[in-house]
This record gives sequence, C-alpha cells and structure tokens, in this order.
Amino acid sequence: MVAQTSDGHILLTKKLGGLFAIIIGCLLTAVGVTFESSGTTILGVLFLALGAVLLVLKIIRRNQGPPLT
Repeated sequence: MVAQTSDGHILLTKKLGGLFAIIIGCLLTAVGVTFESSGTTILGVLFLALGAVLLVLKIIRRNQGPPLT
C-alpha cells in the first residue's frame, strides 16, 4: 500500500538531496583524511550530517499519520 501525498516532489527532493549529500560527504571526508586536510574533512562530515538529516526528515514526514488504536 502506497500513501499518496500532495507534496511528493518535496519528498523526492529530500530523498535525492540526502543521498547526493551523503555521497559527496563520503568523498570529501575520504579526500580530507587522505591528504590530511582538516577543512575538507570537516566539510565532508557536514555534508554527511546534512544528508542524514534530510533522509530522517523525509522518513518522519512519510510516517506521519493517524495513531494506531
């Protein structure tokens, strides 16, 4: 059963944005650690956190509904 939402594009944007941010964050973190660049490492970790937050917001929004009784 698939729930239909009126803001499906927003959920898709959060999902794709979150996945993109996690991929970029992993790459930046790996490059930063390899070349011992603290700025790049911190930027990578921030992208990882942003991606995780976007995915969590998407999941929370999707699971909102009437409470089960």
